[in-house]
Amino acid sequence: MEPLFENITNGDIILEFSYLLSAIFFVVGLKLLSHPETARRGNLWAAGGMLLAMVTTMVLHRDGGGSKIQTGNLAIILAAIALGGVVGAIIARRIKMTAMPQLVSFFNATGGAASALVALIEFSNPDNQSALVTLLGLVIGSIAFSGSMIAYGKLDGKVKDIFARWMTYVNLLILAGILFLLFYVLFGQMPPETKQILVYLLLAVSLVYGVSFVMPIGGADMPVVISLLNSLTGIAAAMAGFIYQNQAMILGGIFVGAAGMILTLLMCKAMNRSLINVIVGAFGGGAAGVDKEKGTVKEVSVNDAAVMLYYSSKVVIVPGYGLAVAQAQHVCNEMVKLLEANGVEVKFAIHPVAGRMPGHMNVLLAEADVSYDKLVEMDEINPQLPDTDVVLVIGANDVVNPAAEDDPSSPIYGMPIIRTHTAKNIIVMKRGMGKGYAAIENYLFFDDKTRMLFGNAKDSLQKLVTEIKNL
Repeated sequence: MEPLFENITNGDIILEFSYLLSAIFFVVGLKLLSHPETARRGNLWAAGGMLLAMVTTMVLHRDGGGSKIQTGNLAIILAAIALGGVVGAIIARRIKMTAMPQLVSFFNATGGAASALVALIEFSNPDNQSALVTLLGLVIGSIAFSGSMIAYGKLDGKVKDIFARWMTYVNLLILAGILFLLFYVLFGQMPPETKQILVYLLLAVSLVYGVSFVMPIGGADMPVVISLLNSLTGIAAAMAGFIYQNQAMILGGIFVGAAGMILTLLMCKAMNRSLINVIVGAFGGGAAGVDKEKGTVKEVSVNDAAVMLYYSSKVVIVPGYGLAVAQAQHVCNEMVKLLEANGVEVKFAIHPVAGRMPGHMNVLLAEADVSYDKLVEMDEINPQLPDTDVVLVIGANDVVNPAAEDDPSSPIYGMPIIRTHTAKNIIVMKRGMGKGYAAIENYLFFDDKTRMLFGNAKDSLQKLVTEIKNL
């Protein structure tokens, strides 16, 4: 009988230990990412773990025959890493903060594509012992790729939504086709050439499903969809890890998949909706709810708004996507400092799904060096709003819409909101009376306590800063 560890070398032990250490780095990184103040360090920890896994794999990995990575292959790997690193760094440096959700979707798509290509190549490998895992990696990676690209297009305004009830049945039909093909390839008796053709067909149908799955989902649900697609990419990466029996890929994929799914479910809870309802409900599709008497819109001058803010005791700012579009976070923080110099207490109310991706507002305000202790989550800020002198809404819409509480016919009914309508005074900064991503009327704008300050958020805030300085 052969000794159990006869073929295990010191290099194998070091390699496996490095994977374990990389996993620890990933866990620490994820933990640090849970708070804005430590998120930067969390990224560095996670990147360090990935770097460690890559270096030790290239140096210590041996194939089944005990051979190192060939010099030619190693050169290709290093060239690919260098090219990807340079391209990624250039994109990350040039991207605008408003386009950060698009960047996340695009990068997520590349991860799904990589996993799908690994599965496609390895399926025909005679040494591959995991046909089911390989096909699952192909399907999930393909869906993550095409779905993320459609999400990118929708966020960038290049792809229009398709709101139609029949899309649900189309998606169910395509999903049934994917499952049929998957089981037929696994268990059907056919020549290898036919099986390979069916694998390519499975790839094509999965890509189509990724498109049709994301197309009907309304813009208000895009943060949830991005998180779900991110989870799928992690699962696909884990499948690729099983194919290669690489513990670092398996653990990294599981971490991404689990974290993405947890975040997805948390955001669904924040919207008081189930994940199935998000996927098939087409929230944001323009359902109007019951028409009510709107009332009168009351405008406020910049001077009057400045006076209201300057002589308040407590001010709460509710940021939204409009703040990001206008790139007004820096001038907003300048205004906050002026108010605080006059003894005004200022906080930012952060809704879990404000913006176009999870944590979008936190990242935006952190870029402007807004102190982390000023960022208050929705559940904590809502009880404080009745005692707030002025709530300043900057570019937010659906997350402050009272229809979520008082209009059962509204598509956002039951969604937890920042209860700005309970404050003593409300100033809403918008470019016009346009509707939000849910495409429904916001009756907060017609509230007796609300005053509208129309204009580009950055220009309006700059004027407010000037007026406050003159007070």
